[in-house]
Amino acid sequence: MIRTTAILNNGDILQDIPLSRVKEDNVKWYWVDFSEPADKDIRMMKRFFQFHPLAIEDCLDDFSERPKLDFYDGYIFVLMHAINRHTLDSYEVNLFVNGRFIVTFHKKPVNQIDHMWKMVNEEGAQLTPFTIMHGIIDRLVDEYFPLIYSIEDRLNTIEENTNEESDSNLMDELFDIRHEMSKLRRTLIPMRDLLYRISNSSRLNSLKEEQLYFNDVYDHLIKQVEMLESYREFSADIRDNYLSINSDKMNNIMMTLTVITTIFMPLTFIAGLYGMNFVYMPELNEHNGYFVVLTVMALIAAVMFGFFVKIGWLKFGGRKRRRRKRLLKLK
Repeated sequence: MIRTTAILNNGDILQDIPLSRVKEDNVKWYWVDFSEPADKDIRMMKRFFQFHPLAIEDCLDDFSERPKLDFYDGYIFVLMHAINRHTLDSYEVNLFVNGRFIVTFHKKPVNQIDHMWKMVNEEGAQLTPFTIMHGIIDRLVDEYFPLIYSIEDRLNTIEENTNEESDSNLMDELFDIRHEMSKLRRTLIPMRDLLYRISNSSRLNSLKEEQLYFNDVYDHLIKQVEMLESYREFSADIRDNYLSINSDKMNNIMMTLTVITTIFMPLTFIAGLYGMNFVYMPELNEHNGYFVVLTVMALIAAVMFGFFVKIGWLKFGGRKRRRRKRLLKLK
């Protein structure tokens, strides 16, 4: 689908006019939007605008290119990434811009472009192609913030674990979040580099006022990348703490089993000793021998149990829960 808007020298706005009229002398600047273009739309773009073949190739490639800024004779080409809020997959948004026109090309719907399109139709006389370019980029970048904040909320939920989820479920959720952060990082860092080029390119020195606005978008991207990096570290700390807790829990289980085995070793020895089938064993004829042996065995078990508690080999639930909370408390 092709949409056109032209801003006339007298401030009037013409919508959906034929491409042949956008280059008339009374047109101050114009915007042509190729949204989910069909093959005939692509052929028309090639024929009418005669953009550089490399820029056209970047627009048409099925695989996603890295965000970039290219300078051609009479215009600049900007390739950016929008993001799908549900899958976090990125897709391309391409811009061709100079002082007389802005041409947008995207294979999927882009809400930010639709929003700017409405704005142009309402106050187009006060805008320029470069302010439209800034508006689209600014809204694309602002779209990243809710995704990053949602990751922060999910990490806080995992850390607090108010719903008493099992460790395995929490770890599964944590690794899902880390995977999502990796996908976001692959989008944010190239976009940050793109905005750095736009803000500091000497070939855009004529756009001093616009560069101030691009610097603001660049600052937003720096903030987003820093937030994402801090959340990656935060998630790594949570992961390490849960692994430490599980390791500590396993060590306690093994220690408990070892203590039980150790306590029963002398008892097993005594039971085995008196279970031997010899005819002449002095203690077998004792009237109270059975009770004496049971008492000795009970004393041995009690003394060993008390000894293991004293040296800290046996710990109980309250202390374990307090230690677990201390380990999970990240400052």
